[in-house]
Amino acid sequence: MKKKPYPFWLGGVAATIAASITHPLDLTKVRLQASGDKRMVQSIKKTVRTAGVRGLFDGISGTWLRQMSYSMCRFWAYDESKKLLGAGKDAPAWKLALAGSMAGGIAGFVGNPGEIVMVRLQGDFAKPPEKRFNYKHCFDALFRMVREEGVSSLARGVGPNVFRAVLMNASQLASYDFFKAELLKTGHFEDNIACHFTASFAAGTVATTVCSPADVLKSRIMNASGPGSNSTLAVIRSSMQSEGAMFMFKGWVPAWTRLQPTTILIFLTLEQLKNGVDWSRKKGWDIL
Repeated sequence: MKKKPYPFWLGGVAATIAASITHPLDLTKVRLQASGDKRMVQSIKKTVRTAGVRGLFDGISGTWLRQMSYSMCRFWAYDESKKLLGAGKDAPAWKLALAGSMAGGIAGFVGNPGEIVMVRLQGDFAKPPEKRFNYKHCFDALFRMVREEGVSSLARGVGPNVFRAVLMNASQLASYDFFKAELLKTGHFEDNIACHFTASFAAGTVATTVCSPADVLKSRIMNASGPGSNSTLAVIRSSMQSEGAMFMFKGWVPAWTRLQPTTILIFLTLEQLKNGVDWSRKKGWDIL
């Protein structure tokens, strides 16, 4: 009997839980990329000093919007892409990476508005008061963007965002599946938390390195507000002139520090949610 597929929204729920826990680190990463702050600890202290501990959770509604649009879409699209390509559990790395790239392209486009809202909400307090957006929450941000900047503003930075999403999913989702399959082949691991943790740790490191350039560009473009300032070439040119080529890896340490636990939490949570679905189905509670 063919196993019933898991609910399409499991990935979105797992990502939302993980992102909520690691939100302070993600907030710090965005502020490092978009501002003149030099060090992670310095940036965290600055946030606490100016906005209190609650300031570490600035823009949390934007994070939830982003995860329940972008992340839900990418996990669903990845599973569908694997079916389309015939990529089973022992599929070669290139086929998994292709499925991840396809999923990233779709999710990056669908989740772009949520991505902009998240970046703007997180980066607001790093700006001078006169340059802040002062959005109340994610829905206020969406409505005001459409009203003040036009519907086209929802597509700001969509090119780098889709490119980054392709890189992220080709590296994170595909490498997790690849490492998990390889670990199970060794005979030293079973399909349990130890295996999931090791595979997700490796996937997080790969994904951080691959995605850093696109991540920095995305944050800088989406935070730009002046006319002509959101051009990808304009951002690259000005950043190269003032900081050199290594600007593409600015914030790598906080990005890794944030993405590593996020990646681990996402996959550990997702695997446990799947176990919960399996358990409920065995009990005859076929509501999922």
